[in-house]
Amino acid sequence: MDFLIAAIITIVGISTPILLAGLGELVVEKSGVLNLGVEGMMLVGAIAGFAATVLTGNPWLGVIGAAVAGALAASLFGFLVLTLNSNQVATGLALTIFGTGLSSLIGLSFVGRIVPQFGSVFPPELARDPILKVIFGYSPVVYFALVMVFVVGWFLKSTRAGLILRAVGENDLSAHSIGYSVIGVRYAAVAFGGAMAGIGGAYFSMVITPMWAERMTAGRGWIALALVVFAGWRSGRLLVGAIFFGVLMWMELNAKAGGLAFLSFAQYIPSQFWAAMPYLMTVVVLTLISMRDRVGLNAPACLGKPFVPAT
Repeated sequence: MDFLIAAIITIVGISTPILLAGLGELVVEKSGVLNLGVEGMMLVGAIAGFAATVLTGNPWLGVIGAAVAGALAASLFGFLVLTLNSNQVATGLALTIFGTGLSSLIGLSFVGRIVPQFGSVFPPELARDPILKVIFGYSPVVYFALVMVFVVGWFLKSTRAGLILRAVGENDLSAHSIGYSVIGVRYAAVAFGGAMAGIGGAYFSMVITPMWAERMTAGRGWIALALVVFAGWRSGRLLVGAIFFGVLMWMELNAKAGGLAFLSFAQYIPSQFWAAMPYLMTVVVLTLISMRDRVGLNAPACLGKPFVPAT
């Protein structure tokens, strides 16, 4: 029982940052923009959240700082691709490189520092109970991510603003012709995606490892990108996919520690295989993105295409 409880808590924890970043990227792609800079935005959010928490002593201000920093980085991407019409794929890759370098530079001043932790949102005795902590024993960021699954799904399906955003992503010229601001909608979606990626990155530096280390997101931004395709651009499936990737990463951690002895076949599989599995699946899905017209993915019709209004 203790092993099962520990496994559930670990899987939920390591699934949370890719769920947050994936939800943000889902909204961005629904608007017709492909932002491959999720990894860079997560790293910017990780150092911004860490720095804000160290300087203020308040982890809630750290989360807000991470969201703002991620949104600002995303807005820079938005200016380049939406205003200057630069290539979305190349600009997204450049944003990842920029975020990696900027976080490493700023992080030099925070090496060895430790951030204060969040308090429990529930009575402490519930979080300490050996069984109830499976429900009540997480960081507030975990509950925020779960709530956002339903908020994003409701927004896209049941609100007028969500309908406009989907219309922009499916047919930007038609949306423009009836008076909607395609660029304005996409700027808002890109900023939201950046804020969510920033919070996802801050989860690494403030919860998982409350110390700063370079490139601490370890490619989770790429997994979040793949997760959106894996989920078919639906928020509910995104939650299932995040847990699936979380299980893969949990198996990697346990394989290294020899904790998969209960799986008879696991002894024949090297731990490096489990470590590579999430990234192998990411490569497969990103390849499918590039072939989406041929493999029939249910992607937004205008995904990755620049908006050029008719004159």
